[in-house]
Order: sequence, then structure tokens, then C-alpha cells
Amino acid sequence: MFITILGRQPEISIAELEAVYGAKNVQKISNQAATVNCDNFSIDNLGGTIKCGQVITKIKSQKSDRNTLLQASKIIVEKYTKKLSNSQKKITLGISFYGNKTDPRNIQKIGIILKNNLKKSGVSLRLIPKKTAALSTATSHNNKLGRSEAKIEIIIAKNVYGDLIIAESRGAQNINSYTQRDRGRPKRDAFVGMLPPKLAQIMINLSGAKPDDYLWDPFCGTGTVLQEAALIGVNAYGSDLSDKMISYTTENMSWVEKTFSTNTFWQAHQADATSVKLTDEQKKQISRVVCETYLGQPFSAPPSPEKLHEVVGNCNHIISDFLQNIHSQIRSDTTLCIAVPAWQNHEGKFTHLPLIKNLKKLGYQQIIDKNLLYYREDQVVAREILVLKPADIAKTA
Repeated sequence: MFITILGRQPEISIAELEAVYGAKNVQKISNQAATVNCDNFSIDNLGGTIKCGQVITKIKSQKSDRNTLLQASKIIVEKYTKKLSNSQKKITLGISFYGNKTDPRNIQKIGIILKNNLKKSGVSLRLIPKKTAALSTATSHNNKLGRSEAKIEIIIAKNVYGDLIIAESRGAQNINSYTQRDRGRPKRDAFVGMLPPKLAQIMINLSGAKPDDYLWDPFCGTGTVLQEAALIGVNAYGSDLSDKMISYTTENMSWVEKTFSTNTFWQAHQADATSVKLTDEQKKQISRVVCETYLGQPFSAPPSPEKLHEVVGNCNHIISDFLQNIHSQIRSDTTLCIAVPAWQNHEGKFTHLPLIKNLKKLGYQQIIDKNLLYYREDQVVAREILVLKPADIAKTA
């Protein structure tokens, strides 16, 4: 059993875990964490999980949160004093607590007691200082916690019933790699919008793509989906309305091949997603469509109702035409994972594309029936993730 610490959009993180490990094996225990029942767990190809750990034990909720934490502290100190007292290496230790507000000093105290116990055995332990209950992903990754026997992070996660799950980290998300795959590429273009590599990775996982599969991104932009596909051994076609974007994708993919030694097939060509025609070979090969569709113009503040109506109509028209165009060309077993726009107002409520309620008329069915919204709190244009399968086109009366 493993525990996962979820990203800032927990519903998307859970959906990704369910797509990769099976819904029956994933249990959300709070807004911050989930358990995954599997033999082997790897964080490296997951975009929505920021930390993972192997579960050691579970402490049932006591009369008070303080008592439950004291019980957890006792078990951790006993276990790790015994485990590390003969260590020949200097130990680096971090302790992270995920749950409702707790005094970080009470969490850090567990490490201080353990450090003093080990000192009596002649074992040196460096306790990573922190002012919050949990170490940041960056701190955990940069200290290589969970990646070797001498670099340990103990994760304590509280579930909705007040129980504490104690786990030992198996690693944190490699934020440096994401930065390299985003800002380190030769070509970027803020004007067309930039799909974060992390979200591209999540969407590929939601599509169910496996090594040697073929996917297609009909709005490939600077090539982020093709890049993330190559990194996990998935072949990819990319197309875009703009010749400039095809040039950017080509340059970025050449960089990916040199930087990460990928050797998958990829191809990019200019085409309008609303009228593109796949070749016979592409029709046979492609089993996944993964893309960020047209998101419309960016906004720094919620637009007027009139402007919003105009933009929603424009995006709805383009994306509907795209879905109708490819429906007869893609395989019946194809899975689509597409990002479409949703607009947030001052109250935090969202306006969604009308086509989402008319998917049957377009010949598609939603296979993940959840609101999967990817956005920052201050962001007007959010990305709404739809996971679809082709279906018979519903006839209108």
C-alpha cells in the first residue's frame, strides 16, 4: 500500500491515479492525500502526485488529535531508532504532516527526539528545518529524500476520520525536470498559451496511452504533448494551423531527442483541426487523441457578459467543428483527452462550453464523469479536461 500526496487540483490527481492504477485500487482519504493499493508505485511519470510513500502503519483516531499524534510519534521514534541505530552513514531526515492545521513544532519534535536517541548510538542525523507542517516538494526533491536508505522523509497524513497514516517516502516530484522541459526548450510562445508539461503528462495518462501506442495532438502548438509522449515511449503525430508552431514543435522535439535520448517516432505537419484529413496509415495507428484545444483570448479580469458570450460561442464553434471532423476518421476504440476552456467569474463560478451537454449529438460519450478543472485561483480562463470515446451520433428529433 502506498500513499500519494495530491497536487493543487486533487480531483485531477485522483483521476490520473485511477487511470494508471485502476479505480478500485485508489482511495481518496482527504483533499491532500490518497492511498493506492499496488505492488510497485512510481512517481516519475505522474503529473498530479507531488509525493509518494510506502505505508508503514495506521493509527486509529484517539480522544484528541494531540493524543493521536503522540501515539504516532511514539511508533515513529521506536521504529526508526531501531532501524537506524547501526547505520554507518549520516542520515538526512525530513518529516511532513498533511491534514488540518497543526503546530509545525510538534511535528519537528518527533525528529528531535529521534536525533537525540541516535546520537547515543553514535549515529549522526541531520533534521531538515522547516517552518510549516510539511516540507515543500522542492525541499524534498533537492534533498533526495526517499531516494536512498540514508535520505528519509516520514509522511504523516490525516484522513477524514482523524486517523493518521504513516508512510516512508519513495520520492517527490522532480520539479527541476519540469522546469527544464518547459523553460529550457529552445522555443516557447506565451501568446498561443503554454500547456504545462505536468498537465500534458496527466492528460496522456488519462488517455491510457502506453509505450509503443500512437497518439495525435491536432493543436500541437510548441509540441508539449509530443514531448511528454516521447519521454514515456509513446509515438506521436502533431498538427497545427500555424506553420510557425510546426517549426517550433520540430525544433523542440529535436532538442528533446538530444537532451533526453528519446527514440520514438514523431511527425508534425501543418493542418487545420476542423478540416484535417488523416492518412489511411494514421487512421490505423492512432488510438489516442490528446490536445489542448482552442482556449480563446486570454483575460486578466472576467470579461463583460457580452464579451463572454462572444468568446464562448467562438470557442464552442471551433471545438465542435474539430470533434465532428475527426469523428469519422478515428478508430472506434480511440480515447480522447482534450482540454477545453471554462471561464471563471469574480465569485469563482465557471461558465462551461455548451458542447459539453451536447456531446452525444457530436458522437462522443464522456468516460470520466467528473468536473476536472485545471486553474489558478486568479485565472479567468481555466482548462476543463474531457475524457471521451467515440459513440454513435445521437439523432435529433
